[in-house]
Amino acid sequence: MSVAFTRENDLEATAADLPDRPISPHPNLVTARGLAAIDTALAEARAAYGAAQTEGDVQADRTAMARATRDLRYYSARRATAQLVEPPEAPETVQFGVTVTLLREDDRRQTFRIVGEDEADPAQGSVSYVSPLAAALMGKGVGDVALVAGREVEIEKIA
Repeated sequence: MSVAFTRENDLEATAADLPDRPISPHPNLVTARGLAAIDTALAEARAAYGAAQTEGDVQADRTAMARATRDLRYYSARRATAQLVEPPEAPETVQFGVTVTLLREDDRRQTFRIVGEDEADPAQGSVSYVSPLAAALMGKGVGDVALVAGREVEIEKIA
């Protein structure tokens, strides 16, 4: 047996032992859109797991099986703990599921929707309810000022 062959097997074995995806200790609050995304990801994980099982020699591609198994465990856990929270129709304060528009000290306006952790994507205008930004705004109303990253922001609109 050559040393190169042994190292290749060792790398494959290491890749197959993927650590679990971390699961947040916070409640798994989700919007309807977030719940649908978890359902889609869970279906995709189940399909990937099934494909990894049926593609013959699982030992030949242990990495694909490990990845599919890890994702299936993660999305199964996230789906099992998901707590659907419907946003209020006419919110008066910042809370989960609402969209808030901020006026920054430099007169920039930014709008964010406060969502669950798996759904958050700041580049697309959504932040997790456990983020420092959301935490600073929770419970405040239009006209209130909050300190975010050491700077003041004014809540201009809540929808």
